[in-house]
Amino acid sequence: MKSKPDVVGASHSGAVAPDPRAGRPFAARRAAVASPHELASAAGLDVLRRGGSAVDAMVAVNSTLGVVYPHMSGAGGDAFWLIHDAATGRQHVLNASGRAAQAATRDSYRGDAIEPRGPRAALTVPGAVDGWVRAHERFGRLSLGECLASAIAYAEEGFPVPASLERFAVEAVELLSALPATAAVFLHADGSPYRRGEILRNRGLASTLEAIAESGSEAFYRGPIAERIAGYLAANGGVLSAEDFAAHRSDWVDPLRVAYRGFTAVAPPPNSQSFAGLQILGALEHHDVGALADDPVRYVDLLVRATARAFQDRDRYLTDPLHMERSAEDLLAPDYLAELADELGRGAPPEPLLKPAAAGDTTFSCAVDADGNAAAVIQSIYHEWGSGVVGGDTGVLMQNRGSFFSLDPDHANCLAPGKRTAHTLCAAMLLGAEGPVLVYGTMGGEGQPQTQAAIATRVVDFGMNVQEAIDAPRWLLGRTWGDDHRGLRLEGRFGEAVAAELAALGHEHVSLTEPFDVLMGHAQAIQIFPERLEAAFDPRSDGAALGI
Repeated sequence: MKSKPDVVGASHSGAVAPDPRAGRPFAARRAAVASPHELASAAGLDVLRRGGSAVDAMVAVNSTLGVVYPHMSGAGGDAFWLIHDAATGRQHVLNASGRAAQAATRDSYRGDAIEPRGPRAALTVPGAVDGWVRAHERFGRLSLGECLASAIAYAEEGFPVPASLERFAVEAVELLSALPATAAVFLHADGSPYRRGEILRNRGLASTLEAIAESGSEAFYRGPIAERIAGYLAANGGVLSAEDFAAHRSDWVDPLRVAYRGFTAVAPPPNSQSFAGLQILGALEHHDVGALADDPVRYVDLLVRATARAFQDRDRYLTDPLHMERSAEDLLAPDYLAELADELGRGAPPEPLLKPAAAGDTTFSCAVDADGNAAAVIQSIYHEWGSGVVGGDTGVLMQNRGSFFSLDPDHANCLAPGKRTAHTLCAAMLLGAEGPVLVYGTMGGEGQPQTQAAIATRVVDFGMNVQEAIDAPRWLLGRTWGDDHRGLRLEGRFGEAVAAELAALGHEHVSLTEPFDVLMGHAQAIQIFPERLEAAFDPRSDGAALGI
């Protein structure tokens, strides 16, 4: 990484540039945590203060996010964990994504695509809870109950509604009012959404979390909770059964790796799209990105071209790894990455084979503890508000990740019983000789590999600190809801001249968004130095970066 003077300071939620605190990471001596909601970050910090591990902190953070950021994350969703174990120097991935119901066949769904909302969209088992428990069993120090305590308290006693939750609730009143169980949790008795600062409670979820704290995965997957969720779905036309819950398991797997500027980037393997992010870095390794620090047009052009090319492979091959035609390791082979790098300067940026819409949900969080253990967790219910279905009196909002399956029998990601769908979720670390030097990631569907590449190149090639890298204007190549084309969106801080030059270079449908637009996702990161940590959160979120 380029040499740069130390930047020391505190990071706060709320105001963004021109706030004088912008660009200042939270400098910590022993441990740090970052998440897109300040209450979740505080929950993680409390666990770290009491001697908890990075994994303990991530259980606290992600369970709390499921309460205070329910439109983006929760017990009804999926997760991928990327963990560095300082004692062994090894990295581990926990794939906590669920599989399709046994009754979820192509014949059971009609039309060109699976409807993204409603009980039939909740066709995959939520894996997040098993992820919390399995990660904690292997790397936790405190009790599971201690890690879940903040989430239980906020669900039972309530929490002030943040800006993001208000916004997405106002936009989704029709969805939230469609089923009584959902309306009872997320709307007032008169059908109106909760406004910022009002207190929202989910006592059904509090009871569910208490059962998990006492009995672990068994309580959620093999007992009354699973039966009540499955029963409610079945009564409303869904396909997920209690037997599907009981058959669920998370899997420990090895991360993927690619070299970048003397470091090693690691990320989860498929069914995560992380290999696309690694392909981007692997192709950029063959270009002098550092020379583009003062040239935003050439910088964005190069990274967008790399993204578009990586998305072609993602769209062609990504699915459950048991069903992939070509392995991720093959797609990250050095010779193949060199070929991709050579393609980037030729012609117009390639068009992805598919046009999946960028999701507005998901949470990324990360922590590093006093012993040097690190954990990066990406957790999601897919679209904002997932399927829109709360599983009866459990308080659990079910994901709609299964709607990402294709119904085309010739497509790699075609729906099949027991199959894991392709996942947008990805997390990343950069490793040096002594272990992680950067833990980073973001929410945002299509934007996740792109923003990861922006953070890594800005820190490694441009010498920015992590808060500067996250604060800086971002872009998004992809389609959003209701669009028929793939567009390149730039935050307004890039300016009209940059947008015009990128259009002249062959990029299509170039447009400018508002500065610090939530469309660009919520990124978090922690940079690890020999005697300190610098943590950063995204000013586009309600988050906080904290440490001790």
